Amino acid sequence: MQQPDVILIGAGIMSATLGVFLKELQPDISIEIFERLDQPALESSDAWNNAGTGHSAYCELNYTPIVNGQIDTTKAVHIAEQFQLSRQFWTYLIMNSKLPSPDNFIHSVPHMSFVWGDDNVDFLQKRHKALIKNPLFAAMQFSTEYDQLKTWMPLVMQDRNRDEKFAATYMPWGTDVNFGTLTRSLFKYLETLDGVTIHFNHEVQKIKQKKNSLWKLKINNGTKDDIVKRKTKTVFIGAGGGALLLLEKADCKEGEGYGGFPVSGQWLKCTNEAIIAQHQAKVYGKANVGSPPMSVPHLDTRIIDGKKELLFGPFAGFSTKFLKNGSYLDLIKSLEFANILPMLSAGWHNLPLTKYLVEQVMQSQEDRIEALKEYFPNGKLEDWELLEAGQRVQIIKKDEHEGGILEFGTEVITTTDGSLACLLGASPGASTAVAIMLQVLPKCFPDQMQSDAWRDKIKQMIPSYGQSLNENSVLCQAVIENTSKTLKLDM
Repeated sequence: MQQPDVILIGAGIMSATLGVFLKELQPDISIEIFERLDQPALESSDAWNNAGTGHSAYCELNYTPIVNGQIDTTKAVHIAEQFQLSRQFWTYLIMNSKLPSPDNFIHSVPHMSFVWGDDNVDFLQKRHKALIKNPLFAAMQFSTEYDQLKTWMPLVMQDRNRDEKFAATYMPWGTDVNFGTLTRSLFKYLETLDGVTIHFNHEVQKIKQKKNSLWKLKINNGTKDDIVKRKTKTVFIGAGGGALLLLEKADCKEGEGYGGFPVSGQWLKCTNEAIIAQHQAKVYGKANVGSPPMSVPHLDTRIIDGKKELLFGPFAGFSTKFLKNGSYLDLIKSLEFANILPMLSAGWHNLPLTKYLVEQVMQSQEDRIEALKEYFPNGKLEDWELLEAGQRVQIIKKDEHEGGILEFGTEVITTTDGSLACLLGASPGASTAVAIMLQVLPKCFPDQMQSDAWRDKIKQMIPSYGQSLNENSVLCQAVIENTSKTLKLDM
């Protein structure tokens, strides 16, 4: 039985990022990657399956909640810091010819927040004042002036009443990222390296830790319809929505009690080139009262495979699948004695989410166009088509007080001995892949991460490693300028 040093499950942005990290830090490490589909990045990492927003909390209002009457910027700053780590990592790879031109996967697209009504305008203005105190948000602009808003987002302001109260923030540092193309480029680089083997059409059936601490895996080779067996010291599960089922197969105590709530997504895609050409921003709104964070509407400029696109959404739906290419039995298969109570409890405490999903499922195309008109008043049915987006699985976990809680972020679960790590959850996901791997590495490779060789190499790849950009304005500005130059982004 072959025994690579590390096995990565799933060929998405997470496994690609970890694989590159490991080969940069230890070139002689052996890695095998197993993907159930026939290509990398066909699920959540694919450009059409996610928003493509380089999540930096520039425009996502749910990252700045009101706490005790004040705007809390803690989460926004944290997410902005994380995306800067990704920018530095990509810059290093491009400068060392390990990634192709940044034009293939990242472009400058301003990030905007847009609101209307007295209370929302007041909130956005307070949010702007709170955020611009931080170096990571220093370039953010705010306006309530109709003409300025029309300059920033002409489609959004078309035929609106000048007497109504509107406001927007504008962040020139925003980006659109094609994580599908980026992921495929990372795997293309990995394939050139000694000690890396990538298997497509291979689905992991069993994961079990033996008494000698090694993990034994049984994998179905869909191409030859036979079973492949491997053993390894370290396993990383980066299988998107499929990660929960794999974690349950591993049967480790750290994964007990976790459940998943699957949510499907849809986009309206503009088919009118004249309309697409008039918009150049990601315009995020504010979720309705009682609606979940995933319901935040946005009108997005996208650059996909070199072509400018315009999407509006997302519209949510419900499916028992955990993956877009998954099984309708996924939700049922995920039920275990340890997670039934947390899942029932989370469902009871999230009835507004159930109501929201029912309403979304019942929508007609005409209903979706009406929602679009809040952001593009002249939107017409004939200019838009409906596309299926990716499948998300939100985390449900045990809670001492409520029995079970539903979470909307990501979480890394690691066994006590650091031999297995699993990533659960969704947004902000791909944008923070580098930051997530910097959490995984110390847990799975604690001794190596203490060595000067690994630490110096990480510092070479990510110059701000171990420091806070937000607390060092000079370093922050230098990092943004350097990465912007290499990634060909606006300042």
